[in-house]
Amino acid sequence: MNVSVELCSLPELDDRITVVRAGDEVDAMFVRTERLNVLIDTLGTPEQCRMALDLLGEEVRARPLVVVNSHMDWDHFWGNAAIAGKALVVAHAAARERLSDPSSLQALKDKTREDSRFRNVELIGPDITFSGSTVLHGGDLTLELIHTPGHTPDHIAVWIPEIRVCLAVDAVEHPIPEVWGRNARDLRLICSSLKRIRDLDAEFVIPAHGRTLSPSTVNDNLLYFKALAGCVANLSEAQLANPELGKSTGLRLQDFVAIPADMAQHVVEFYEKCHENNLGATVQARIEGLNFA
Repeated sequence: MNVSVELCSLPELDDRITVVRAGDEVDAMFVRTERLNVLIDTLGTPEQCRMALDLLGEEVRARPLVVVNSHMDWDHFWGNAAIAGKALVVAHAAARERLSDPSSLQALKDKTREDSRFRNVELIGPDITFSGSTVLHGGDLTLELIHTPGHTPDHIAVWIPEIRVCLAVDAVEHPIPEVWGRNARDLRLICSSLKRIRDLDAEFVIPAHGRTLSPSTVNDNLLYFKALAGCVANLSEAQLANPELGKSTGLRLQDFVAIPADMAQHVVEFYEKCHENNLGATVQARIEGLNFA
């Protein structure tokens, strides 16, 4: 399956920011500053990343290029081979841990069996990592790389205070984000990350999925987790142990968020799986007597 790449300039957004869109798969972001060009994520294959660089043309070569890998999910960094040796790649320190885990190579093998377009992918990690947060000083714009775990342990969002824009990647998502593991710790982390992004008071919050700019998406995500916790709080032990809990009326995805009428069925099924993980984490938090939403 070939996925086309296009550049999108959003009229509401500062013209120094360009969305690099790989079909319905993912949005990367390109930010121009006085000193640096910054590409947040390299898409899902080296071919896609090269297409993006070709579309950006001379603009991408006008200044030194820095690449930010927001996290080590396949659709965000498997394009790294296209920029290896040509740009500095920055990621959170936890990204190296994920990359060294055998599951990373297994994910590539599995995806290659499913789709031949992944056959040229090499798992290339970052050149530089950091703990906590760090800053890229672009002169006119400052890009603060903020550790926002919960969706994954290594996830970072990008805050540009001069124009009050948060590039939230997968920490925020429409209709819902997904917790990393079915456990209370990751549930706490994703809710804390959402609150940290909310407290930035951004004018625009741009996730990598969902095609929205609205900061209200952050509150919508938090309200979703709060509603989930409220419903789980009223369940009996027998109900909590039900492996089909997510299919019960009142606990299905559509009972918490509106599913767009034009959303493709395979996308709906994807978010239903995300919801099942979120529900599992919320159940575990309830069993441990914790509530983070």
